[in-house]
Amino acid sequence: MTAYSILEVTPLKDDWIPDYLPATNKVIARHGGKYLARTSSHEQLEGPQRGAALRILIEWPSEDAAKAFMQDPEYAPHLDARQAGSDSFHWLIKGQDDLA
Repeated sequence: MTAYSILEVTPLKDDWIPDYLPATNKVIARHGGKYLARTSSHEQLEGPQRGAALRILIEWPSEDAAKAFMQDPEYAPHLDARQAGSDSFHWLIKGQDDLA
């Protein structure tokens, strides 16, 4: 079943970004992930304000693929760098409608 990663990322420093992007793009693709959105162009329409510089949406072929990406040893140093250099939130959402 398809799964989606939704991330909010606000960099606190920029030194991690140049290495992060090319390495992460490669690892995401290897796990079958596809960026659907990666943008600073977003507008919050509801709820208490949650500021984030970037909103990112990644489609995965499965929940297992997304989790394998997160645990990939090649991604580990880049994940550490992102977490140290930004405020980040990451949700994994199953591609299903539990209310149908």
